Amino acid sequence: MFQSRSEYDRGVNTFSPEGRLFQVEYALEAIKLGSTAVGVQTAEGVVIAVEKRIPSPLVEPRSIEKIVEVDVHAGAALSGLTADARTLIEHARREAQNHRFHYDEPMPVESIARAVCDLALRFGESGEGGDDDDGDDNDKNEGDGEDDERSGPRLSRPFGVALLIAGWDENGPALYTTDPSGTCIHWGAKAIGAGSEAAQNALQEQYRRDMRLAEAEVLALRVLRQVMEEKLNAHNVEVAAVTRTVDHARVGQFQLYSTERVKACVARLPETETATS
Repeated sequence: MFQSRSEYDRGVNTFSPEGRLFQVEYALEAIKLGSTAVGVQTAEGVVIAVEKRIPSPLVEPRSIEKIVEVDVHAGAALSGLTADARTLIEHARREAQNHRFHYDEPMPVESIARAVCDLALRFGESGEGGDDDDGDDNDKNEGDGEDDERSGPRLSRPFGVALLIAGWDENGPALYTTDPSGTCIHWGAKAIGAGSEAAQNALQEQYRRDMRLAEAEVLALRVLRQVMEEKLNAHNVEVAAVTRTVDHARVGQFQLYSTERVKACVARLPETETATS
């Protein structure tokens, strides 16, 4: 039985007497150290923008990816540990591909987000034989093959990353967040990462549900500029959008903006804010 907080810290799936999972709380704190990401949902589509921190002038900015495509109709912005995000994104891509293969339709955005949360909740599970100490080697070896492939490897800790998942399905545009606790929430506008608190306050003051997509682009960049330590430009921010396709009203199209298009969006920001930032 755990007797101190440090012992509860080491138990990834053991509740403290206060009903807390410290490892999950620490993972949530890790997200607050990550890049700030902002998502804005409108009737015309969903815009996501992420701060891209360049650690050195020698780093090629294009090698740092903060927004990735999940499927042709959905994408995700990440904040936190990039390696953890890669695992979740690959899982989401597989789920989306399997859904399209079996049902011949795009996977609903909510289902993509819930698939990510299902994996996020698997920390502490025994993937291949478990942690059983009963000494029965036969039990440990019976799991190879199909059962092992289904259960997957053991996840020793929670994922230290949060995702903003944007997409367009038969229900229209959608913006979801996922975090290490496995929570999945649908938002109209949301910020995650280091500057999320100030950014969320700004979104609450400035967001309108009747916004146009162009207005959402400006809002996302304005909010990012308010919380970024460096001056915002086309090279230290990534922007993407999911909009309705021209030929099919029920299918969305994910598009990552080029540097030139981001530069054009930045140029639309109010000059007064540029001078004060």
